[in-house]
Amino acid sequence: GVAYVTFARENPPLYRVMYDTARDRASLPDTSQRNTSSAYAKVRETLIAARADPSDSDEIDLTTAAAWCFAHGLAEMAGFKQFAHLKAICGGEAPFIRAVFRQLGLMDELQLDRGASPYAEGLRDRAHAVAREAQAVLSPTSASFEPAGLERTFTIRANEGFVAVFAANLVAAVTAAAPSARLRFSPKPDKDARPLRDGQVDLEIGVAGASVPEVRSRTILRDRFVGAVRNGHSLLTGPVTPERYAACHHVVSSRRGASAGPVDDALQELGLKRHVVVTVPGFPDAINIARRSDLVALIPHSCFAIVDRLTEGLSAFELPVQTPGLDVAAMWHPRLDSDPAHRWLRETVIAACRQARPA
Repeated sequence: GVAYVTFARENPPLYRVMYDTARDRASLPDTSQRNTSSAYAKVRETLIAARADPSDSDEIDLTTAAAWCFAHGLAEMAGFKQFAHLKAICGGEAPFIRAVFRQLGLMDELQLDRGASPYAEGLRDRAHAVAREAQAVLSPTSASFEPAGLERTFTIRANEGFVAVFAANLVAAVTAAAPSARLRFSPKPDKDARPLRDGQVDLEIGVAGASVPEVRSRTILRDRFVGAVRNGHSLLTGPVTPERYAACHHVVSSRRGASAGPVDDALQELGLKRHVVVTVPGFPDAINIARRSDLVALIPHSCFAIVDRLTEGLSAFELPVQTPGLDVAAMWHPRLDSDPAHRWLRETVIAACRQARPA
């Protein structure tokens, strides 16, 4: 079990291939289905060797299934960030995995200390060699892919602020390199990872670290919040202090309808509170309201990346309080890691967005 989970953690591409194939055993050749040297069969043999009653086939099969499900679950969850402190306490990932097995009574001290079995020792070198070969197959070189002949529709899930600021640059970059490729921008009402898991979405744009642990991500740019008011606003007639900022009326954007955030926390530490008059779903809505009123908007600095109708008539200013930065990332499901077309899409999105970001 420990060896299996460790192998899955060290070789995720090969583990995915093995696991996805194993889920549909009916499609495998008969010889594969009767394979007595499989990892599953070895778990069963181990239970029998550990004094399980070989005549009670149903009980052995249920226990084997339980151990197998536990190993697969641990292989998926061992990388979760919330377990980092436990790994530190145990002295690393492998000791952490062993400790979890021990905690559930699946391994006793004798088993923990006896080391790898002869079967596992013989399998280790062969497994690593296969892993290297699989990695080579699953990671074709960029030279083997030509975007000019690509005919594919990519669905990108992003909020309306991203689409308003970066979509034009991105579309131009994609159509220039792949004239027959198509982009479909999908709305992002929440941070649910199921569209990525189910294959409904190819790429998601959002705040880094906000998705589930298995999702891959790459930072596109580091953004920050700024204030925005219409040109000629009274707030711009002098230094923007926390007191003058809080005294204004505000418009904020939130998909969940929340009117408070990090800015309010920072103001509260100073004994101040701002008055939020309007809450809207997206940044473009907040910008439009600020442009036509005396309300102060809170928007990402990247919204001023392109001087056009989006920010025309608006002036930006640095916030008078400290707030956390925003790491905007591209996120995708691990099964697309080595897809050459998807890899090209990721690189194109990142390059186009970085080109459009403000200095």
